[in-house]
Amino acid sequence: MTIMHANTDPAETVSVDYTALLEIYRSKNAKIGIIGLGYVGLPLSIAACDAGLSVVGFDIDAKKTDALTRGESYIKHIPGALTRTLADSGRFSATTDFSRLKDVDAIVICVPTPLSHHHEPDLSYVTDTALAIAPHLKPGHLVVLESTTYPGTTRDILRPILEKAGLKSGRDFFLAFSPEREDPGNPSFSASRIPKVVGGEGPHALELADALYSGFVVKTVPVSSTATAEAVKLTENIFRSVNIALINELKVIYSAMGIDVWEVIEAAKTKPFGFMPFYPGPGLGGHCIPIDPFYLTWKAREFELSTRFIELAGEINIAMPAWVVARLAEALDRQQKKGLNGSRILILGLAYKKNIDDLRESPALKLISLIEKRGARIDYYDPFIPVVPMTREHADIAGRKAIAFNAETIAAYDAVVVATDHDDVDYGLLVNHAKLIVDTRNACRRAGFDQPHIVAA
Repeated sequence: MTIMHANTDPAETVSVDYTALLEIYRSKNAKIGIIGLGYVGLPLSIAACDAGLSVVGFDIDAKKTDALTRGESYIKHIPGALTRTLADSGRFSATTDFSRLKDVDAIVICVPTPLSHHHEPDLSYVTDTALAIAPHLKPGHLVVLESTTYPGTTRDILRPILEKAGLKSGRDFFLAFSPEREDPGNPSFSASRIPKVVGGEGPHALELADALYSGFVVKTVPVSSTATAEAVKLTENIFRSVNIALINELKVIYSAMGIDVWEVIEAAKTKPFGFMPFYPGPGLGGHCIPIDPFYLTWKAREFELSTRFIELAGEINIAMPAWVVARLAEALDRQQKKGLNGSRILILGLAYKKNIDDLRESPALKLISLIEKRGARIDYYDPFIPVVPMTREHADIAGRKAIAFNAETIAAYDAVVVATDHDDVDYGLLVNHAKLIVDTRNACRRAGFDQPHIVAA
C-alpha cells in the first residue's frame, strides 16, 4: 500500500497505542459499527461479516433492526438467504441503542445526504449522526464517513462536532472518508468486489481506514486527503450525469430527424476505442446521479466559480420526464385520436432502475405527477413495489397499489409507458395486448418486439 501524506503534521502524536490498534485492523479482529442499514449500510455489513469481521448495525428505525435480528430482508434485491446467514453468523447484531458504539473499534456512517427543496446540500442526517456518536466517542475510535458529499465535509462539518466531546482527531480518534460505491441489483459487483477509495485526516487515519477495508474488499485506493476522496465520488457521478445528459439530448435531436438513437448507440459502441456507451431514459433516478452534481455546484460558489457544464447537464436530465409526456400525448393523438385528458395510462416500473425496489428520485414518480396534471388517470405495475411507500416529494401517491399484470388489465389502458425495464416482466404479453406502448428504455425491442404501436421516447 502507498500511503499519501497531505495535511500531515510531522510532529503529530497519538494518545493511544497506535501499533496495537493497527494490528487489530490488520488481523481482522476489529469490531465495526455501521450506522444506517439501508442500501449502503446493509450490503457493507454483509460483506464485512462474510469476511469474518464482527459488525454491530445501528439504525433509528426499529423495524429494520428487528427484521435483521429475525434474519429478514427489507430490500428486494438483497435475498432473505443473505440476511438469514447474517443473523445466524454470530458476528452480527442490529440495534437502535447508540450507546453500544462504545463497544466497537470503527464507526462507519452510511446515512442519506439529499438535497433541500432549493437544491442545496442537506447534511442534517450527517450532523445528527455525528451528534449521536459524540457522547460515545472513545480514544482509538476510527470514524469513517461514506455518505456522498462535497469536498471538505469530513474536515469542516464532521470533525468539529466529534471534537466537541474533548477528543482530538489525529491524536485521540481517527477520521476518514471512503465513498460508497454500491450498484444495487448488479450481481457482478457486490460490496466486497468493488475497490474502495480511502482518504484520511492525517496518515494514521488513512492507514487505519485502509487496513479496515482491506479486510473485506477486493482492493483499496488510498488518496491524499478526505477532501480528495470526497471529490472522487462526485467526479464519478458527474461523469455519468454529463454523459447521460449528452445522450438524452441526442435522443431528442435524432427523434426529430427520424433517427433511432438506440440503433446509433449500438453501432457506435462497436468502435474499440474512444467511445463509451451511455443510454437515454425518462430522467435520472437514484440517490447519486441526480443529486451529487449539485453538491459540487453549491460548493463551487464559495470559490466564486460557476459550473455551467454540470448545471446544463442537470437541466437536460431534469427536462426528460416532460419530453416523455409530450411524446406520449403526441402518440395518443396520432394513433388513438385522443388526448391525455381523460385517458387511462399504465406506468410500467416505478423503481429508478431495473430489478430493484429503490424509488429514490425515480423519474417514474415525476411522470405520474406530470401525466395526472394533464387530466389522465394513472395506474402502475412494478413487480418489486406492490405498494408505493411514502416519499418526500410525492406523498400524494403513497399507498397506491400495483395492478394485476394480465391481458385483461393491460388491454384496458389507452397507453402503457415503460419507465423501468425490469427483467421480470412478460414483454410479449404487454406487446400483444397493449393499445399503445411508449417505451423509454428500449425494453420491448430488446425483448424482440418491434411493432408499429411501440413508440420510443
